[in-house]
Amino acid sequence: MAAIPEPSNGLEALIDRFYEGQKEAPRPHLGASLLGHPCDRWLWLSFRWAVIEQFSGRILRLFDRGKREEEIIIRNLLAVGVDVREDEDGKQFRVDFGGHVGGSIDGIIKSGVPEAPQKRHVLEIKTHGLKSFNELREKGVKDAKPMHYAQMQIYMRGTGIDRALYAAVCKDDDRLYFERVRYDAEAANALVTRGDRLTMADRIPEPLSADPTWYQCKFCAAHDLCHGSHITREVNCRTCAHSTATPGGTWECARYANATIPYDAQLAGCDAHVLHPDLVPWKLIGPYQGNSWAAVYEINGAHVPNGEAGSDSDDHVFSSRELVIDNRKRIESGEDIVLIPF
Repeated sequence: MAAIPEPSNGLEALIDRFYEGQKEAPRPHLGASLLGHPCDRWLWLSFRWAVIEQFSGRILRLFDRGKREEEIIIRNLLAVGVDVREDEDGKQFRVDFGGHVGGSIDGIIKSGVPEAPQKRHVLEIKTHGLKSFNELREKGVKDAKPMHYAQMQIYMRGTGIDRALYAAVCKDDDRLYFERVRYDAEAANALVTRGDRLTMADRIPEPLSADPTWYQCKFCAAHDLCHGSHITREVNCRTCAHSTATPGGTWECARYANATIPYDAQLAGCDAHVLHPDLVPWKLIGPYQGNSWAAVYEINGAHVPNGEAGSDSDDHVFSSRELVIDNRKRIESGEDIVLIPF
C-alpha cells in the first residue's frame, strides 16, 4: 500500500486564490469606517481610487469570518432579549449625508440593553485578535480603536440616535466585550465636515508624515505612491484630470460636457483619460497642441502627450494605460518608463 504523501497546502492555496478572485470593487463613497483614519492624504487617495488596497486570500478569509461573527452576535443578542433590527430587506441600514460620505450600520437596537432597557442604540460589531482585544478591554474603544469610535459617532449623527453599543469578540478565545458609547455632536460634526472637505478637494492633501519610516506610514497601502514612485497604478475616472466630484454625491466629466459619470463607467475610465497631476511625479507642461483633452508631461527629459489624440495629430499621444499600467513592472522596480507605443 502506497504511503499517503505529506500535505503540501495545495488546498489552502486554491482556497486563497478563490477568495482573491472574488474581490469587491471600490466603494463609491468615502465610508464612515475610514473617516477616523489619521491621514488626510490616505482618505483622499482611497476616495479617488488612486490606491486600491489589495489583500491576500488569507486576509480576505478573515474579513469573511468577521461578517459571519456579525450574524452570530446578532443572533445571541436576540436570544437574550435585545431587540435588534435590520432594514426591511434584511440588509444593513444605510446612512448618507447628502454628499459623498456614508456608511452601513450593523443594526439598530430598539430596546433590551440591560443598562438602559428602553434606550435605542446603534450597534457596531467588530472582531479582534488577542492583543487587540486585550487592549480594548484595558483602554476602552475611544482610546484603543479611535477609528471604530469615529465610525459610531458618524452613525449616531446620521440616525439621530444618541447611544451606540460596541460589541467585540476575540477570535482567539471567543471572549466578548460590550461598551456603550455616548453621542458626541462636536466630534461627529467634525468628522462629517472632514469627509466633505476631502471628497471635494481637487488637489492632494499633505501626508501624515514626510518620513517613509514613520510607523503609521510603513505599512500603509499608499506608502509607495507617497514615499516612492509617486505614480498611481490605477486608471479610472477618479484618477483623471477631467473628472470632478460634485457636492450632490456624483461625479462629472468635463470632457463630456460635465455629464454625470455612472459608477460602472467610473471604474472603467475611457480613452480620454489624463493622469491627475498630483498622482504622477512628472512636471505638467500644459495642454497638447491646443487640445484641451490631452496634457503634456515632462518624463525622462522628454515632452510626452497624455490623453486623447486630436484628429489632426500625427504624433502618438500616450494613453494613461500605456504610461502607468503597461509600465507597472518597471515602475515597481524603480526603472524609467518606456516611452514607445505598446
